[in-house]
Amino acid sequence: MEISKPLLVFFSLVFFNLSFSWAAPDPTYQSLLQCLSEIIPSPNVSAVIVSNNNPSFASILESRIHNARFNRTSTLKPTIIITPSDESHVSAAVICSQKVGFQLKIRSGEHDYEALSYTSDKPFFLLDMYNLRDVSVDIPDESAWVQTGATLGELYYHLWEKSNVHGFPAGVCPTVGVGGHIGGAGYGTMIRKYGLTTDYVIDAKIVDVNGKILDRKAMGEDLFWAIRGAGGTNFGVVTAYKIKLVKVPEKVTVFRVERFLDNNGTEVAFKWQTVGATTDPNLFTRMLLQPNMKDKQRTVKVTVMGLYLGDINGLLTLLNKDFPELRLNKENCTEMPWIDSVLCWANFDLGTPPNVLLDRNNTDTKFVKRKSDYVQTPIPRDGLESLWQKMVQNEKVGLTCNSYGGKMDEIDPKESAFPHRKGNLYKIQYSIN
Repeated sequence: MEISKPLLVFFSLVFFNLSFSWAAPDPTYQSLLQCLSEIIPSPNVSAVIVSNNNPSFASILESRIHNARFNRTSTLKPTIIITPSDESHVSAAVICSQKVGFQLKIRSGEHDYEALSYTSDKPFFLLDMYNLRDVSVDIPDESAWVQTGATLGELYYHLWEKSNVHGFPAGVCPTVGVGGHIGGAGYGTMIRKYGLTTDYVIDAKIVDVNGKILDRKAMGEDLFWAIRGAGGTNFGVVTAYKIKLVKVPEKVTVFRVERFLDNNGTEVAFKWQTVGATTDPNLFTRMLLQPNMKDKQRTVKVTVMGLYLGDINGLLTLLNKDFPELRLNKENCTEMPWIDSVLCWANFDLGTPPNVLLDRNNTDTKFVKRKSDYVQTPIPRDGLESLWQKMVQNEKVGLTCNSYGGKMDEIDPKESAFPHRKGNLYKIQYSIN
């Protein structure tokens, strides 16, 4: 079939315009690239920035989105993702974002419930710390430097490589980013023995608004105080923390007990509220409250799980005295090295090798909403009964209660920027999917 000349000219113009439109450089991208090139002495500076028309953009952005609520088509996406592999790249990103006139958001992990680290209501750049994840452990000094793009799992794994009697008092989810966790204070299964994660930060590196890289001495004690609990990205970009390690026994004990309302569940929940905060600081317990089915009837399941920095016999002696209502027995308990307790609390099967902690891939993306409270007075039994009624009406709700007390009652609230310590029996987190 012969194509007429006017039609051929039309198709040629359309193709030319489409090709030119697709290939036309993004002025924002070009401006940022030019600025970065003037600061970073590297021919590969373009590899550090990913524009929103790059084929890799979506996979990089979505790989660390834990909450599907913020991965909709209506969610404003970053104009450019910056993926630094060196501190100097972070410094350049801070300087150039201001020069180009864009807000800079900083993301270290994927457990930001409200997506404050990777969403905005105005155009922004995303500084993704993913590649800054070195962990350098110094056992003789009982310390480590860890970059803020590392995950807790990577930190725990590298500690385990060097010692089986050292640990770090941080969270139970291995894919949580170190930067956000420590910046917001951080806590985990050793909170009652050692306090908050941020209590064991002894130095840090931060890029300030002028692009300068400062350590603790250079930033001063006021700023060092602020970045330990008030959110690291509120004051600059923290690139690394120096942490003090803690001693753990060669063997620890993990246990789990489940009770339903028709099997002493209410009494267990009521008693746990005070026992959890007043028992031996070597014991941390978590209480999970979840709607459940039993004998074809909707009810509530009360689960108490714990980590004891000691052996089974010591734990049984302690809880038979302090918490007989739980009816803990040896069959509920397992002794293991501390690193295996990390895996257990992360819901891995017994015997799972520790190198699974290096897996950063997130396969558990849900639509979730979570909020927290601090409980200072036990909820009375009739209050619990009212709670059970509400929970059985909504099968997608859950409450997670983490015991406080112990070391948390000893540290001055002014010690860091996170004041919620003495006087709290437990922290309660409400979840709905």
